[in-house]
Amino acid sequence: MSDAPLLIPSPRSLRLTGGLVPMPQGPCRVSGTGDWPELQPLEAQRAVAECKAHVNVRFTRESVDPRSTRGQWYRLTITPPTDDRTALARIEAHTEIGARYALRTLAQLVRWARSAKPMHGNACALPCCVIEDEPSFPCRGVMLDISRDRVPTMEMLFEIIDHLAALKINHFQLYIEHTFAYTGHEEAWRDASPMTPEEVRALDAYAAQHGIELAANQNCFGHLARWLARPRYAPLAETHGDWVFDNGQVRVPRSGPFSLCPVDPGSLRLVEDWLGQLLPCFTSPRVNIGCDETFDVGTGRSGEAVAQRGRAAVYAEYVSAVAAVARRHGKSSMFWADIALREPRSLELLDADLTALVWGYEPDAPFDQWCRVIREAPGGSAREVWMCPGTSAWRSITGRTSERRGNLIAAARAGLACGATGYLITEWGDHGHRQQWPVTLHALADGAGVAWNADAADRFDAAAASFHLMGDASGLVGPWLEELGDLDGPLRGAWEMVQGPGPPPERVLNATALYSDLHEPLSAEPHYGGHASNWGFLKARLSTLLADRPRFPTELLHDEIRLTLEVCRFGIMRGLWRRGHREWAAPDLARFMRQIIEEHRRLWLKRSRIGGLDDSCRYYQRIAEELER
Repeated sequence: MSDAPLLIPSPRSLRLTGGLVPMPQGPCRVSGTGDWPELQPLEAQRAVAECKAHVNVRFTRESVDPRSTRGQWYRLTITPPTDDRTALARIEAHTEIGARYALRTLAQLVRWARSAKPMHGNACALPCCVIEDEPSFPCRGVMLDISRDRVPTMEMLFEIIDHLAALKINHFQLYIEHTFAYTGHEEAWRDASPMTPEEVRALDAYAAQHGIELAANQNCFGHLARWLARPRYAPLAETHGDWVFDNGQVRVPRSGPFSLCPVDPGSLRLVEDWLGQLLPCFTSPRVNIGCDETFDVGTGRSGEAVAQRGRAAVYAEYVSAVAAVARRHGKSSMFWADIALREPRSLELLDADLTALVWGYEPDAPFDQWCRVIREAPGGSAREVWMCPGTSAWRSITGRTSERRGNLIAAARAGLACGATGYLITEWGDHGHRQQWPVTLHALADGAGVAWNADAADRFDAAAASFHLMGDASGLVGPWLEELGDLDGPLRGAWEMVQGPGPPPERVLNATALYSDLHEPLSAEPHYGGHASNWGFLKARLSTLLADRPRFPTELLHDEIRLTLEVCRFGIMRGLWRRGHREWAAPDLARFMRQIIEEHRRLWLKRSRIGGLDDSCRYYQRIAEELER
């Protein structure tokens, strides 16, 4: 264990003043001034009770400091006890919020002290120090996709709230397309194990107890194929024909429904029904109405309107109408800003009270340019802007460490420069949400650290993350996960290719090369990762990671990482097979994949509901079936 305290997020200022304070076992004691009668006994006890520590805490309410970020500033001082055995930990804050964050830092100090080498006998010791801290962004959020098959159990959602609270996150969204139990729309969600109104209200209350705002998130425009493919809702689709998914990085031909038709009055009536049922379940004043990636608009039923009035006007008119529905329920709307940034005229047509969510998931995403477009639009100086990078865990299995780090840092720097008030870390579930929870949690810790202290964005303490979030006393799990996330870095163009003839591989976007190759047809010309020699390098790299794998603190974490590594091993063997190096016969590879499917199913039910599991498994089943032909 390091001599320096392991803390996540990293505080803005930590000064060790010398010496240690013994910490005998016993209950937490709370005293002092301030207008936090409920916080002091409840939150203080919660903060240190898990560590079975005796800590005297004294609160002092300070006058407002103009440097503070919406009252979230605090100062935590650890000193030797005075003669009358009073305050060992002194907390100074302007508000209850700041005091709450100070207590969370204190809890991490206590946990670290109890895991460090005892001072003498069975007594542990806290380091004498002064921590002065406040966040870079007032709102620091996490958005979890629960519409790409994986809907967490309530027990898991409560656990996620606990983790987010420890990371000083204060905003949480569950991304919904069809996974809320809307009355009268049972056919859309029946097999998805959706969130019920009662469950949302319970989660909302639990989040509030932990200082976290749970905000509604219902996509109200695009990404609605699961609705529009059904006969009852099919008439509301923009098109059932062919169109091109073009986000500026890739152009992918698609066919079938995706977006609601913005000029069909029935589209808005459906959204009114959704929001009328969903929004009363949340106490947050905000709702994310989505409206991203509507690239099919204008290719079908709205084509004439787009030709006459322009895509920007048609888009803005519909988004404004959805926001008006939310406003009638007392909610202000957030929207994904990608379409508006492609059609900047729409920004001047949208009301200034709509928060622009600026998202991108690569290190070179032009966040600064996007922010300038918003700010330079008429009324743009008044529009609230949130930066929305990602965990880079989806479409990866292992995560993408280099891309994640660059993406998080770029978003933070651009956000600070443009006066963004929020930083929302997104965790998507594309293609069956098959990344395992330890990979996601590790990435969320990184994002939370950047959101809290952007000045230290390039100094992610991976050991502190795994220590506090996974119970990793060794401090080895986090750094190992960082290595795992760059397993195929050279193959995906994250850095220079190590070996192999021919030109360097095309850079892989929003995915790892290993994941992308895994889902290419078996007989297709290999597109990702280049020559077989590169895959031999990848095989050797995985062997090193396997040999160096640290002990994971729980059986479930261990099994989830073991499955992650098994998928990697399968992907490498299949990748070599496709390139003519066939150590395994196709039937053997198929049996290996069947074992992966079985374990994927078993582990899924440890944290997630059964709805969506069959859909998630189909991605693996197609691979197995192709090998069995």
